[in-house]
Amino acid sequence: MRLLVATAVPPERDAGRPRPASPAGGAGGARAFGAPDTPEETALPGAVLLRTPGADVLAAGVGPAAAASATSAALTAARLAGNPYDLVVSAGIGGGFAERAPVGAVVAADRIVAADLGAETPEGFVPVTGLGFGTDVHVPPAALVEAAREAGLVPGAVLTVSTVTGSAGRASELLARHPSAVAEAMEGFGVAEAAAAHGVPVLEIRAISNAIGPRDRDAWRIPAALTALTSAFVRLAPAEAGSPFALARARLVP
Repeated sequence: MRLLVATAVPPERDAGRPRPASPAGGAGGARAFGAPDTPEETALPGAVLLRTPGADVLAAGVGPAAAASATSAALTAARLAGNPYDLVVSAGIGGGFAERAPVGAVVAADRIVAADLGAETPEGFVPVTGLGFGTDVHVPPAALVEAAREAGLVPGAVLTVSTVTGSAGRASELLARHPSAVAEAMEGFGVAEAAAAHGVPVLEIRAISNAIGPRDRDAWRIPAALTALTSAFVRLAPAEAGSPFALARARLVP
């Protein structure tokens, strides 16, 4: 199974680590796919693709627009080379709704939601679908979500936002609009839009580095979240014939 893992930036940038590593979770993340400490790099427009035996890892940039652009470029390049991807995973860290996904948990999206794509009205927020344009939700294949749940990840809606939540009021507003939400991040919907345009299944996985609510940068636990993310990929590792990803792929494609 050809797997593309799309991240925002190499995580060692935030974790205070040197850069010999893969964005899938540092050098440990690269080794989760059986890769050397310094994977082969390929430049794409506005992004870097790291090739490993188990997956290609794309450092796509921050936010949904950058994520969509870079992911589409990687998918197009692979298809033109005659070696298309079978699955795209948007992976990284994110904020968690504390009672559902505490710091250190890893979540898997059963819905990837563009939470702030729409319009403010006197009656409240209207999502882009309510305006008659496009979609504001992508739904990953149930088999992949179940495989992630079996591997110990927390399923639920993951919200894509362009502005990170920094207040209790905003957190409450998001939960009121999206009762099944477990986390928020900034790239998943962009990755999902690109995957959908190319007809490729998508999943979003996020390790929780901070609680959603009043912004307290000192309370963020980015290195611990990256370690949890790497551990999740080890459990899901697609290189293993009996791994959850491999079993899910078998369910998706007879």
